[in-house]
Amino acid sequence: MSGKQLPDEYYQLLGEIQAIDFVLVELTLYLDTHPNDMQALQQFNQAAVQSKQLKQVFESKFGMLQQYGGSFADANWSWGTAPWPWQV
Repeated sequence: MSGKQLPDEYYQLLGEIQAIDFVLVELTLYLDTHPNDMQALQQFNQAAVQSKQLKQVFESKFGMLQQYGGSFADANWSWGTAPWPWQV
């Protein structure tokens, strides 16, 4: 995909993934100091599910996002063929 114009959906999904993963980082930091906050735990779990779902949608359309077993490989071993995040 590198060098080609990417569809708007690529950027939209990538932005949504980055936003929800930011929420997960913030909730992780909060829960490190407030481990008994049940509402925060619930929000974390909901965000984790949402992150996983967004990544599955992205990968089904645009290829692998994560290496070392974080993503399943497709039949074409697409890891590294899509633009890196800093290239878009």
